[in-house]
Amino acid sequence: MKLFATSAVTSLLLVTALARPYKRQAAPTDVDILQYALTLEHLENTFYKGGIESMSEQDFMTAGFSSEYYTNLKYITHDEEQHVELLTSAIMTAGAKPVAACTYDFPYTDPHSFVTLASVLEGVGVSAYLGAAGLIASKAYLGVAGSILVTESIHTAVHRFNLGEVAPANPYGTGLGLDPVYTAAAAFIKTCPSNNSALPVMAFPTLTATQGIPASEGMPFTFSVKGALPTTFSVVFVSGLSTTSVAPTMNGSLITAVVPATAMGQTYVFLSSAPTSMALNDTMILYGPAIIEVTPPAPTFNLTEH
Repeated sequence: MKLFATSAVTSLLLVTALARPYKRQAAPTDVDILQYALTLEHLENTFYKGGIESMSEQDFMTAGFSSEYYTNLKYITHDEEQHVELLTSAIMTAGAKPVAACTYDFPYTDPHSFVTLASVLEGVGVSAYLGAAGLIASKAYLGVAGSILVTESIHTAVHRFNLGEVAPANPYGTGLGLDPVYTAAAAFIKTCPSNNSALPVMAFPTLTATQGIPASEGMPFTFSVKGALPTTFSVVFVSGLSTTSVAPTMNGSLITAVVPATAMGQTYVFLSSAPTSMALNDTMILYGPAIIEVTPPAPTFNLTEH
């Protein structure tokens, strides 16, 4: 089993949050949600094609990945292109102009860092579709979003397994709102076409994880921000169906919080103005999300119950 260091890629994920002017409105329309989804799919489509173009199958095999994994990677690249084409068609059918791809900067340098970043991006994609599902009015669009969500989840599992991580690390998926997802995606966006439709999103200030991963339950984990902090705030871990607030401690400029038992697998960490065990409201978010990987505990089950 191979376990690749992921701290560099995951830290780079949230170093920069590009806040191009986007519109805010009370309730995004279904077309807004489609444009938002297309924005994310453009990013993934460009990411995978860049990796396939710049690194050969032999490069991946030399790095310790199998030819079967490379075959799956080509299928994943095909999937992302299909997602772009489907969403583009749906937006045009709705009478709107689809957003075009932006110019991106992805911080991978070799197959290891590429696959690690792919796993994180796919996890964010799953969280995006799951979080946006409740905002979609059309049952037809909701069905399409659910179909893409399933495929993105499979992509995530493929990457996680080949990184030596537990693929089903959490019994539940993690949904995120539009703004937290955009904050993560914006780290890779350099510029976008000026005539792209404005999206109902904005980026939060960056929360940076300052130590290596993976983490584990009970481990003190440190973060940092470039900005002021209020006198009191909470560190909030969002993982699966759980939202868990942890009281921070300060060591100079470093913010330390103990990883809770509810955090398993790809976990999103925020600084919040107040503790909460409910869904984290955007108005409470001060910084984040930072994305960390938390090793789940050993699986338990009762064989007498079947």
